[in-house]
Amino acid sequence: MKKIGLFFLLISAIAFAQESILDKRINSIIKDKKATIGLSVLGFENGFKYHKNGEKRFPMQSVFKFHIAAAVLHAVDQGTLSLHQKILLKKSDLLENTWSPLRDKYPNGNIEVPLSEIIDYTVALSDNNGCDLLLRLIGGTQTVQKFMDSKGVKGFQIKYNEEAMHKDWKYQYENYSTPNSATQLLKKFYDGQLLSKESTEYLMKVMLGTKTGLNKMIEQLPKNTPVARKTGASGKNKDGLTGAENEIGIVTLPNGNHYSITLFVSNSTETDSVNCKIISDISKVVWDYFNK
Repeated sequence: MKKIGLFFLLISAIAFAQESILDKRINSIIKDKKATIGLSVLGFENGFKYHKNGEKRFPMQSVFKFHIAAAVLHAVDQGTLSLHQKILLKKSDLLENTWSPLRDKYPNGNIEVPLSEIIDYTVALSDNNGCDLLLRLIGGTQTVQKFMDSKGVKGFQIKYNEEAMHKDWKYQYENYSTPNSATQLLKKFYDGQLLSKESTEYLMKVMLGTKTGLNKMIEQLPKNTPVARKTGASGKNKDGLTGAENEIGIVTLPNGNHYSITLFVSNSTETDSVNCKIISDISKVVWDYFNK
């Protein structure tokens, strides 16, 4: 019995030492950075938890498109919407002066496209016009809030769509999430506690195909590592302040295990490249920790 007790003590000591090394490496990345950094990590199979500013509210920016897509797919699960149904894309839906590959593909609008295509553009390409179209389909941001509330998601709020955020810089701070909230939400999603099996698999596939933020979470991970992710970024205001440079994701390890990770960089006066490198460097350190 004594040997068993000593074994578990040894394992605990090793785990503590490794976590201490992880903490030191992350601290070395964020020290002297003129930004507020939020980080949350959750190991799915081993229950490992780590965070910095885990309960602090951060502006989500386009990370909220994951929450919106989940609410839309909940409507699909309920039968009020269908992935195959055609949605009229009006010219008036395709606002200028906003990020919209959907507008670039259909510049004249007035065309019917499948709901699945709008979801794909909104999540995988972070399309702002697609995002607001999805919100109109389900009745606005309050529908997303009610859905997340019904699933027991804490530390989350959504009030404004993309069009509103583009008009007033401060509105992004009303669309917030804590890092721990986002990380735990990804675990609920993965476990099938948000959506049906079909909708979970569908959204997971869309997120695995995300094409934005190649210089952030996945930049330093081994090529072709499966990462189901959603990015977000505010750009800079006239004073050179970045409201948000963000990413959340579910990472699949070589051994088949998984972890979710949330990386929020907010109120930063660093350059865009430095903000992205903070995310990239922390992501690599966490990856190394799980592959120790």
